[in-house]
Amino acid sequence: MNEFFTINTCEGEGVDPQDAGIAHLQLNRPERMNTMAPAFFPALRDAVRELDAAGRTRVLLISSTGKHFSAGMALETFASQDALLDTSTARARLAFQSTLRQLMDCFSALDEARFPVLCAVQGGCIGGALDLAAACDMRFATADAFFSVQEIQIGMTADLGVLQRLQHLMPAGLAREMAYTGERLSAERALSAGLVNAVLPDQAALLEHAMGVARQIAGKSPLAMAGSKLAMNHARDHGVAASLQQMTLLQSAIFDVEEMGRAIMAWKLKKPGEFAPLHSTEKAE
Repeated sequence: MNEFFTINTCEGEGVDPQDAGIAHLQLNRPERMNTMAPAFFPALRDAVRELDAAGRTRVLLISSTGKHFSAGMALETFASQDALLDTSTARARLAFQSTLRQLMDCFSALDEARFPVLCAVQGGCIGGALDLAAACDMRFATADAFFSVQEIQIGMTADLGVLQRLQHLMPAGLAREMAYTGERLSAERALSAGLVNAVLPDQAALLEHAMGVARQIAGKSPLAMAGSKLAMNHARDHGVAASLQQMTLLQSAIFDVEEMGRAIMAWKLKKPGEFAPLHSTEKAE
């Protein structure tokens, strides 16, 4: 347990079969606008990687509580005298780089997971929260949601992945406008730009829609789903020729006629397929 979020893995008796394989991580500090303290990052990383290693999760939904999704990094973090923020000497700067790479890795865990990650945003998705959302596979928003690269407002360059990922999710000029001005991007404009997949009227409708998409994903072959994510992530970061070569190797590794037979039967019957979980990658004690 931690103070930042809860996780429901939809396992055990009494769980609706269509929810099997869906993990729901919910930020739960609405009284603090779900701000992120330093301890939040490794907690998120470890939770996602534990779900991934176990192999039973087919899709992860990240949502939040309260009026806003998250206001990003708590401002008091920057005002602290924490040695981790020290850049006064060469040794301190070297340590700072190592710490920053570790923080980046906490959101990269979402991008690298074998399952798709969905993000449901209500209200503000600000600063570090947008770094988190940008690392997810899909984003959904309420009509009152807005997105902001807040870091520029406090005199720093955003550094946890949003500047690197945002230009792959929306027009580069608009991504740069957000990065340079810090102005809010409304849900309506985020939808037209492709940053979000859908805009819903309120938080209840948002969760219902996002959970519906999660159920569609959870009903598909987790092997084919993991392969699709691997292929699309590789293509995002490489050229077409290299990605096609990677696809030949990937498909030769995961092509499974029996899995396809189960998928075809489920498709014909219009119901979720019955698939074995992915193998666990948990290390033996």
